[in-house]
Amino acid sequence: MTENRPLVLVNNEAVLEELLRLAAAAGCDLRRVPDALAARPLWSSAPLVLVDPAGAREIQAERLPKRGRVVIVSPDASTIDSLQAAIELGAERVVELPTAETWLADAIADAAEGPGGPPGRVMAVVGGRGGAGASVFAAAVARAAARAGHRAMLVDCDPLAGGLDLVLGAESEKGLRWPEMNVKGRVAASSLRAALPGREGLKVVSGARKGFAPEPDAVTAVIEAGRRGGDIVVCDLPRELSATAGAALDLADLTVIVVPAELRACASASLVADRLKARGVVAQVLVRGPAPGGLTADEVAQAVGLPLMSWMPHQRGLAEALEKGEFTGRRGPLLDAARRALETLGVEQRVAS
Repeated sequence: MTENRPLVLVNNEAVLEELLRLAAAAGCDLRRVPDALAARPLWSSAPLVLVDPAGAREIQAERLPKRGRVVIVSPDASTIDSLQAAIELGAERVVELPTAETWLADAIADAAEGPGGPPGRVMAVVGGRGGAGASVFAAAVARAAARAGHRAMLVDCDPLAGGLDLVLGAESEKGLRWPEMNVKGRVAASSLRAALPGREGLKVVSGARKGFAPEPDAVTAVIEAGRRGGDIVVCDLPRELSATAGAALDLADLTVIVVPAELRACASASLVADRLKARGVVAQVLVRGPAPGGLTADEVAQAVGLPLMSWMPHQRGLAEALEKGEFTGRRGPLLDAARRALETLGVEQRVAS
């Protein structure tokens, strides 16, 4: 949006060219003005002001008022003149190109995304054994967050899964899947959400049933974009805890292992738990019914060696609904467990589903 464009007063062509390149990479337009007089009506409202030393001197001469988020961009080592201008302008900092490229790119992207609200939260979900229902639970949590009035994002980190868009019945929705996404470096939250399939406030970053594993850096960029945008980000992880899964775990505020109430599932989940602990991650356990051998939720959590988050009884009709592409996170034990997970994550339940 126009009001989110950084204001630029730069006379040095090399600096201007570099700023334009960084802005293009961030998916942002710059608003360039020819002089300080033209900058005056935009001075107070611009989210970020970028000037070179010559531009800083013009602003001083025009006696524009001090304001925050002013950065002086120098083509070489900062001079006494630039530092004096920074002091008089109240500039946030003086940066040198190309040394400060990464910092500038982030600052421009932040300005383009607009005023930041509270950051989002990140949950990682992993199955204690194959077929534990982790993908369905992850989808239910993301759907519950969206229905509670939050922006939500569901991220598929398992290249051998069938694709989370299938779980949601959104495989025909238009938008990018992992194989089409060329994610390198920082991603603007607004641009990411606009490119993804989804509905009712929930966006999904899905695999495409091609065995494609996103790079860890791409997963990190997507999750960080979601968090900056205020999303509740729910990541479905593979049990082998690959480097891709590790990228999500490193950003997760809460990790949940879904464990069926079965002896073999407990043995398998304890191995997953040990690998998580080796990464410094202490997960919580969601125990899923039924319990054919009579195991209680507390007994399962004790066998796995992790704290119990909650118990989810068997939900009749869920398997059939999934087969028909009718998963909606409907009322029942699955939705109740999803809400408890959001409470554990610290997410406010603003709107009743």
